[in-house]
Amino acid sequence: MGLFDFAKGIGKKIFGSEDEAPEKIKAHIEEDNPGINNLEIEVNDGVATIKGDTDDPSAYEKAVLMAGNIFGISEVNADELTTPEQTVEVQYYEIAKGDSLWKIAKNFYGNGNDYPKIFEANKEVIKDPDLIYPGQKIRIPMA
Repeated sequence: MGLFDFAKGIGKKIFGSEDEAPEKIKAHIEEDNPGINNLEIEVNDGVATIKGDTDDPSAYEKAVLMAGNIFGISEVNADELTTPEQTVEVQYYEIAKGDSLWKIAKNFYGNGNDYPKIFEANKEVIKDPDLIYPGQKIRIPMA
C-alpha cells in the first residue's frame, strides 16, 4: 500500500533516540498487537518501515497508525507488510483542532452517537475516547 505521512512533532513519545526506536516501536505495537506476525521495525531519518504479515487487512492499517502516531515518526513505509486485499472500505482521517469522536462520527455517519464505531476501530491508537489530539491519524470504517 505504500508510504504514509504523519506529523513528526506530535504523538506519544516512546523513544529518546532513533537507535532505540525500532525496539520501542515494536514493543508498542506488540503490546496491543492488532494481528501482525513476524513483526520487524526499522527506523531511518524518522521513517519507520514495518515488516511482517497478517491475515487481517485492519491489522495492517492499525500497525501503520500505531507506528505513525508516535512522536518522531514522519512517515511509515508498509510495503513489506503483507496482507490480503481489503474487503471493508476504510478512510483515514487526521484529527483537527476542536474535533471530538462525536463530531467526527456526525460528519462521517450522520450521527454523533456512532462514535463508538470509530473508537473501536482505533482502540490500539486511542486509549480514551476523550483524549485525541490534532494531527493524530485514525481509521474511519465505512461499512
